[in-house]
Parts: sequence; C-alpha cells; structure tokens
Amino acid sequence: MKFTFTEKKVQVSDELREYAQKKIGKLDRFFKIESEAFVTFAIERGRHKAEVTLNNNGIFFRVTETTSDMYASIDSAVAAIERQIRKHKSRLSKRLRDGALEREAAPAVSYPPEDDEQDFNIIRTKSFSIKPMSPEEAILQMNLLDHEFFVFRNHEKLDAFSVVYRRKDGGYGLIESTD
Repeated sequence: MKFTFTEKKVQVSDELREYAQKKIGKLDRFFKIESEAFVTFAIERGRHKAEVTLNNNGIFFRVTETTSDMYASIDSAVAAIERQIRKHKSRLSKRLRDGALEREAAPAVSYPPEDDEQDFNIIRTKSFSIKPMSPEEAILQMNLLDHEFFVFRNHEKLDAFSVVYRRKDGGYGLIESTD
C-alpha cells in the first residue's frame, strides 16, 4: 500500500506515521490490487482529527474520525473504514456485474498553471477516466465518496454520459445525455 501523509496545523512524529502505516496497511488484505492511502492529520478546536481515504483501483473509501487522541482517531478510522469496505464490497460483488471490482483505472489529478489574468478562479482541475457502470453502481460509488453527485458512463444506455445526484428529499436523481 502506498501512503501519502498530510499535516494540517499539526506536526506528527515518525512514530505516529509508522503506527498509521501499520494499522491502515492491514486493510490491504481486502484488495487484490495495491491501493493508495491518503492520511490527513489535523487539530481542530483541541480535538485530534484523522482523515483516511483509500483508493483501490478507482473505488474510494473515506472516513474522518475526531477524538481527544490521535492514536485513538487512527484506530477509530481504521475500524470504520473496515466496516465500510466489508459492507460495500460484499454488496458490490453480489449486486453488480462481473468484474466491477477488478477495473483498472486510476484518476489523475492535475493543477492548472499559475496565471494572474484568468477570468474565472479555477482552483483545481481533476482529470479522470469515466467508467461504464450501472446507475446503482454509480450511486454506491457516490455514497462511498460521500459526494453529492457522480459522473459515469451508463452501460445500460450504450455508454451514455450520465450523472447521478443526491436530492434534498433523500432520493437520487439521474441525468443522461441524449446524444
């Protein structure tokens, strides 16, 4: 597992990093392909916050835990993300098409060049491949990421460009292209 550590308003020791690597590294047993872990340490209002995001072949799992101790935050985050992985991996493997968990595509993140004469203030640009999947799989992926919308290619509609989104009434919406 590849690790990327970020520190916000806190300086963490090498001992804490090794502890996080050891604990989060145990989650690698759930995946066939090597995954990436993005760990963010922060202190907000005197509370220790650990945010763990796992990227396994385009499927993301994200957990944020806040406690009074950074070690406890890491332990709690690992337990929560393990529950998430177990729940969603079994759900995906049972309900979705064959090979849904074995796709090979990793999103690439790029940043626009610094330019003072921009008309619009674009902070960051993300580039990623849009994968063919069913709307149900897209909703599961959106919920795993805890996002409000998710862009995908609908393989049920001949790979039409589609977006699923969370509605204010608790339901989901689907937007499809016509061409």
